[in-house]
Amino acid sequence: MFSLPVKPLTAFSSLSSKLLNPPKCCKSQPQIERGLSFEVGDTFFRHESSTGRDLGVLSAAIYKKSHNALRVLDAMCGCGIRSMRYLVEADADFVLANDANHECGGVISGNLEKADREKKRWVVKHSDANRVLTECYLERDFFDLIDVDSFGSESSYLRAAMCAVKLDGLLYVTSTDGYSSGGHRPEHTLAAYGAYVKHMPYSNEIGLRMLIGGAVREASVLGYQVVPLFSYYSYHGPVFRAMLQIRRGKYPNKRHYSFISYCIQCGNSQAFSWGELGQMRCSCNNVPGSLIVSGPLWTGPLHSASFLTEMLNLAEQWGWTSNKTGKHLETLLKLMIDESDPVLPFGYIRLDEIASRAKVNSPPLDSVLRTLHKEGYAACRSHIASNAIKTNCPMVDCVRLVKELQQCPDTGDGKLHHAIEA
Repeated sequence: MFSLPVKPLTAFSSLSSKLLNPPKCCKSQPQIERGLSFEVGDTFFRHESSTGRDLGVLSAAIYKKSHNALRVLDAMCGCGIRSMRYLVEADADFVLANDANHECGGVISGNLEKADREKKRWVVKHSDANRVLTECYLERDFFDLIDVDSFGSESSYLRAAMCAVKLDGLLYVTSTDGYSSGGHRPEHTLAAYGAYVKHMPYSNEIGLRMLIGGAVREASVLGYQVVPLFSYYSYHGPVFRAMLQIRRGKYPNKRHYSFISYCIQCGNSQAFSWGELGQMRCSCNNVPGSLIVSGPLWTGPLHSASFLTEMLNLAEQWGWTSNKTGKHLETLLKLMIDESDPVLPFGYIRLDEIASRAKVNSPPLDSVLRTLHKEGYAACRSHIASNAIKTNCPMVDCVRLVKELQQCPDTGDGKLHHAIEA
C-alpha cells in the first residue's frame, strides 16, 4: 500500500464535500477570453496565462474526441475561467471546480452557470487541493483530466493527482518558481522535486525538466510512467506548464531520468546516468570545477509531435489561428513541433553566448539556422528564448560556423519569426 499526503484541514476545508451557495464577491468589470464573458471578482487572474488555457482546452478536446468522454477536475480554479472553457469549448461531460477560497464561490458559480444553467455538468467545492484529490481517489471517482494551476514550487499534490486521474488520462502540472529553476535554491528544488538544480545557461528549460522529473519520480512510486505531450514556458510569472499522460508500467532501466551537465570551458552539455556518478567529466579538459551538474531531471522529449500536430489542426478548425492572438498560438505550436525532433538534445544555446565565444557580433538567427542546416545539423528555434536555438551541433562547431558567417554573410532572404512569449 502507498500513502497519500494529506494536508491539515484549513478553516474552511470542512465545507469541501458540500455544494455551497457562498456570498457573492464584489462586482468587477466582465472579462473576455476566446469570446467568453466572465467575472474575476477578487480572485487572482492573469490575462497573459490565456495561452496556457488555450493549450489545456485543445488537449482536453482531443481527449474527448478519442475517448468519447471527458471529466475534468480543476483543482485550483481561481475565478473558474478554465473550468468554464473546459465545459464550453472542450465539451466536458462534467467539471469539478475547486478553489480553497470560499469567498470566491459566487464568482466561480456565476461563471459556470453561463456554461450550464441547469448545474448538471459542474460542481464547485472549496477545500485544499490535496484533500479533494485524495477524496476522489478514495471514492474511486477518477477523472480524465486533472488541471493543477499551482503557485511557486508546490509539488505535494503530484502523487494525489496521479491517484485520482484515470490511466491514460491527462495531468496538467504547473510551477512558477523561476528563482529555484535558475539554480538559486538547490536545497529547495531537492525537497520539492527531488533534483539538486544549479544555474545553467538554459535555466528555463531546466525548470520544465525539473517539473517533469518530479512527476516521473512520483509516478514510479505508484508503478506508473508519464509521457509529456507538451511542455510550455511563459516568461509571465514565469510559468512552467506540462501536459502529462499517465500510463501503467514503470520505465525501463534506460529511462530519461538522469543528470545534466554544462561545461563552462567548452560550452557543451551532456547527460550522465546514475551509474556514472563519480565519473563525470567533460572530454574537453580535466579542469576541476569546469562541469556544472544538476539532477536528476527529465532528459527525454518535452513534446509529442503527433499530439501537437493534432492541437494545431484543431486550433485551425476552430479559427484560433486567424487573428493576431491566433498567430501567437500558431507560431508557438509550430515551434514546439520543431523542438520535438528526436535528434535534438536537451537545452538551448543563446546566440549571445556563441558570439561571445567567437568574439564577433551576434549574427541573425535565421542565418545561423540556415548555416547549420547546410552543414547537416538539426537545428530550430526555441519557444523558451527568442534569441536561442536548439541544435545537435557542438559549441566548438557553432563558434566556427559563426566566425565563417561573419566573414561571409549569409545572403538568404528568410524573415525572422519571433518566438512566442505569452
